[in-house]
Amino acid sequence: MSEQILEPSEPPHDDSTEDEAFVLDQRDVAAILYAVEIDDQVKLTELMEPLHAADIADLLEQISAFERTRLIRLYDHEFDGEILSELDESIREEVIAILRPHVLTQAVREMDSDDVVDLVEDLEGSRQEEILDALEDSDRVAIEQALTYPEYSAGRLMQREVVMAPEHWTVGDAIDYLRRTKEEDLPDQFYHIIMVDPRLHPVGNVTLGKVMRSKRTTLLRDILEETFHVIPAMRDEGDVAYAFNQYHLISAPVVDDEGRLIGIITIDDAMAVLDDEHEEDILRLAGVGEGSLSDRVIETTKQRLPWLGVNLITAIAASMVISQFEVAIAQIVALAVLMPIVASMGGNAGTQSLTVAVRAIATKDLTGSNVWRVIRRECLVGLVNGTIFAVIMGIVGMIWFGSPELGYVIAIAMVINMVVAGFAGTGIPILLERMGIDPALASGAFVTTVTDVVGFFAFLGLAAAVLL
Repeated sequence: MSEQILEPSEPPHDDSTEDEAFVLDQRDVAAILYAVEIDDQVKLTELMEPLHAADIADLLEQISAFERTRLIRLYDHEFDGEILSELDESIREEVIAILRPHVLTQAVREMDSDDVVDLVEDLEGSRQEEILDALEDSDRVAIEQALTYPEYSAGRLMQREVVMAPEHWTVGDAIDYLRRTKEEDLPDQFYHIIMVDPRLHPVGNVTLGKVMRSKRTTLLRDILEETFHVIPAMRDEGDVAYAFNQYHLISAPVVDDEGRLIGIITIDDAMAVLDDEHEEDILRLAGVGEGSLSDRVIETTKQRLPWLGVNLITAIAASMVISQFEVAIAQIVALAVLMPIVASMGGNAGTQSLTVAVRAIATKDLTGSNVWRVIRRECLVGLVNGTIFAVIMGIVGMIWFGSPELGYVIAIAMVINMVVAGFAGTGIPILLERMGIDPALASGAFVTTVTDVVGFFAFLGLAAAVLL
């Protein structure tokens, strides 16, 4: 059989340059909202046409609910399903309610199966049915099967559209198959052809680059990728994202309990999970939950109230320590001036260690084999930093208040609290993680309490013993 050379009939159109060149700024937003205000659909379409779906989603999230409703109703004839997948969950249901039924149907049918699952899983029952009814029967069955997997599992994250080939196929067989398969039966984007055995067990990946570079007679099994990872459908999506990042995967097949191929996860979805987890950790470290700028006042209040309450309780605990030294504070006013410095320095040092520890736990860099080495390192860092600042504050205390003894007290208290901060900032997240509690969410309040209590007790206790 003669070798066929692939030649594109015409250069592919690449709008990435156009998308990258267009930057949405406040003037563009103002122009878009003005077109909405005067009901100029032609102008609105002209202004929105250069925007990527992600930019349109950002625009919808930034404007008010009233402006959002008017914009969607004027623009829904051009509404793309990808916009729904890019929208923040907090306003996605609102946008779905605004779209006319036939527009919603067309938008959902344009989406990949994994994006539809992500869309449906956060909706209420009636809204779920509305989306599922918009799908073809085969697509609906696939989505409903995906929804049977636990939330935040690989089964929810995967897409069902997969390109696979039997072990005996050649490069020519694969190319011919791709050419004669209808476009709607292939994924919009894919990077590998997955080799499967007769029982549909994945046995390897072949990159499209190798397919295009190889002769038609080359067996696919002769050009398999060296790195090949199979992901069980029940695996947590956080572990999936870690595997993609750790092993530099582009895509990976997903298998059921019997090891049969049921879907595929691609790097864009894995990295989205990784970004979400990073963002979640940052928000939880600040005790603000998973809210967004689009949340209502009452929703934001409910998210933040519990941890503000916890902080109030811990602040009361620190105040109770101070109250035990009322006599010392009354006799030496300088103690009231200097004691916040000790607590503040310990709190900042503890937050530094805490942030490093939480990130290391999330990336699986902090394990049982190195935990004590990391704790020891943080304590030594606290000792060194504490000694440096102790010398500074000891001198400040002597010059400011003319009392060498007061300088010694604050210096020793500073060292003690900085060492404790290093220990608590690393040890508390590890302890909470082993107890099954999210360290990013709960560690901050406990570390702050420890450094406040130890700082006040060390400083005021030493002052009472030495100066009175």
